[in-house]
Amino acid sequence: MPDEKIGFIGTGIMGKPMAHNLLKAGYSLTVHTRTKSKADSLVQAGADWADTPADVAKISDIIITCVTDTPDVEQVLLGKNGVIETAKPGLVCIDTSTISPAETKKMGSVLQAKGITLIDSPISGGEIGAIEAKLSIMMGGPKETVEKVRPIMEKMGRTITWCGPLGFGQITKLANQIMVIHTVVSTAEGLAFAEKAGLDLETTLKVTSAGAASSHLLKALGPKIIAGDFKPGFMVDLQQKDLRLVLEYAKQINQPLPGTELVEKLFAVLQKQGRGRDGIQSLIDVIRQLALQI
Repeated sequence: MPDEKIGFIGTGIMGKPMAHNLLKAGYSLTVHTRTKSKADSLVQAGADWADTPADVAKISDIIITCVTDTPDVEQVLLGKNGVIETAKPGLVCIDTSTISPAETKKMGSVLQAKGITLIDSPISGGEIGAIEAKLSIMMGGPKETVEKVRPIMEKMGRTITWCGPLGFGQITKLANQIMVIHTVVSTAEGLAFAEKAGLDLETTLKVTSAGAASSHLLKALGPKIIAGDFKPGFMVDLQQKDLRLVLEYAKQINQPLPGTELVEKLFAVLQKQGRGRDGIQSLIDVIRQLALQI
């Protein structure tokens, strides 16, 4: 059994299967999440429960966080009953959330003053990637610390990459999200076009998946679109949070992203329709609706 005592905070769509994979690998795990019932399956599988992040920090050598947005990470790490209140020097915090690069650096400085090392480690691969431990994990921080925790990360992901100093993991993830959303748009537009033209969508998907248009997302989301399955592997609301972070950072570095700004507006239509908790493949409905306005 591995020696490290791991704390895991945030057991949502991505965090829960990641934590389960650590348990399967034999790690001693203490968990905390805002809604305790979301951790029930982990406790039943052998994890210990802690009432607060501070309680997690008391008994952990390494803490992994997987929460929604920048304020959530700040609350967990630096807030009342947060990790910083009880953490021992030498603790390593690995944040797998997708949050602001600038705020990540600030939090890292505050923690470092207490002898705590923060590693930013945003993830890509969706719920299936988390379940199958095939995530791509983009890590920023001291390289020696990243290498120290690599065996742990390899229990949750297939591609573990050191991207540079603290914050570079987040910046890499934002670049990833730019590419992802354009692939989602191309999938939605291509299938909407095929549908409107009277093509058989199953045949269209088979052909395009075998040619130059092929992508992981086309293969993953195409069948869901054809089946009318809009259950979230990744929610519209979370995609919009990521796009907000992208556009904020792009403004800071003075890099125009005209295509990304357009996609953000298309997803905003879904949010206005009350579909923020649908999967990102539901973007096809916005494309379909545009045809009704002509």
